[in-house]
Amino acid sequence: MRAAVLHEIGQDKLEVLDDVESTGFGPGRVRIRVRATGLCHSDLSAMAGVLPQPAPFVPGHEGAGEILEVGEGVSHLKAGDRVVVCWLPACGACPACKRGQTQLCLAGFMNAGTPNFKRPGGDVFGFAGTGTFAEEVVVDAGCAVPIPDDVPFDIAALIGCGVTTGLGAALNTADVAAGSSVAVIGCGGVGISAIQGARLKGAAEIVAVDPVVSRRESALKFGATRAISPDELPDAKQQVTGGEGFDYVFEVVGRSATARTAYENTRRGGTLVVVGAGALDDYLQLSMFELFFDEKRILPSMYGGGDVLRSYERTIALWRAGRVDLESLITHRVPLADINEALDQMRQGTALRTCIEI
Repeated sequence: MRAAVLHEIGQDKLEVLDDVESTGFGPGRVRIRVRATGLCHSDLSAMAGVLPQPAPFVPGHEGAGEILEVGEGVSHLKAGDRVVVCWLPACGACPACKRGQTQLCLAGFMNAGTPNFKRPGGDVFGFAGTGTFAEEVVVDAGCAVPIPDDVPFDIAALIGCGVTTGLGAALNTADVAAGSSVAVIGCGGVGISAIQGARLKGAAEIVAVDPVVSRRESALKFGATRAISPDELPDAKQQVTGGEGFDYVFEVVGRSATARTAYENTRRGGTLVVVGAGALDDYLQLSMFELFFDEKRILPSMYGGGDVLRSYERTIALWRAGRVDLESLITHRVPLADINEALDQMRQGTALRTCIEI
């Protein structure tokens, strides 16, 4: 089968090969024919070595498709079922799951160290234990979440990561208060989803911050009340909040520099929500005095900060009701053969989400 493979960490191009085979099928596992997958910035981060991932590997973790085959013991799925790939499944038995914090379950991360594919030259891993830049993937049954027939594969793929992460940051983690002021730093697919979440919660002012003009223009269409470049943030802070700072600031870049900027633009007693996935060695510096004196809440948000399956259901309900716009998040479409074009679109900031059609 065909799959896009990164041979070594640090390379900036993927090679689309036709000699890749999905592996690991057996009891408790399912084989999925991938139909659509989104390109998430986390895929680029893994390719660059910012996020830990063994190589060679097939990137992609935001996918949807249909079940080809189910292994022994899998009773809730059957061949032909339409599913979204969940890269962070809940085991239901660990302490985090028992506390209701299923987004903190580590079972999915354990899959990342097991190869999902093989080639004549050896094993190939799948990013985050999945690897959806491939025609087929074998995953634990818990990673395959059934979707209704009226949800297209491309929309379902977005729900599998970016939309759930951004919406959840506003709805679950921050629980944005109606009438509040919000700033979102980084307005790709996840940031735009956070903007939609803040709008749903009734935020009065939503300021989108991004260096790319096209993303700023898109943010206004999705609910931002104003869109600015990073160097315009001080003026916006003054104009919107009288210089006090925003009630909520979402950092959706994954860098300590932007997290520090977010902190400085959060009002005393306000909330900084860290959504971006950053590097292990990129440290955010805060003084003990400012932590005490400013009493700002710093809330990391992992995969939307809530029960993933419930978040999927909620997003589908909001999409059906026309309360969130998911179709417009897909600004580009490319076939798997042109995957490197999608990578360029992400790096240049010209795409909110590129759908890779497989």
